[in-house]
Amino acid sequence: MESMSPADGETVEVVDGVYLTQLVSGERTSLQHFHIESGASVPEHSHEHEQTGYVANGTFLIDGETHVINPGESFVIPSNVPHAAENRSEMPVEGIDVFSPPRDDPPWSPDTP
Repeated sequence: MESMSPADGETVEVVDGVYLTQLVSGERTSLQHFHIESGASVPEHSHEHEQTGYVANGTFLIDGETHVINPGESFVIPSNVPHAAENRSEMPVEGIDVFSPPRDDPPWSPDTP
């Protein structure tokens, strides 16, 4: 069994104001912590991974529709659905994403080949 806290992982600023920390990864899922500064956004992208998550607050733009995710709520983004995220609140957003199959680097990260 493997365990890890966000403090144990390497946090990377993947785009301005968006920080990801890769946590544990298994054969079928991976877990990451995200931090999105006020006013920061994740560009529209899609991926083969089904993505589920839990957020403190924020606004997610999924496939051209605005979905407001309130504190304590969770979400699911099906595989290959274009989506973007933007923090329109005055506070940073903290949350957790789960990907299946596992994902290491997001497709919009400068580190992705």
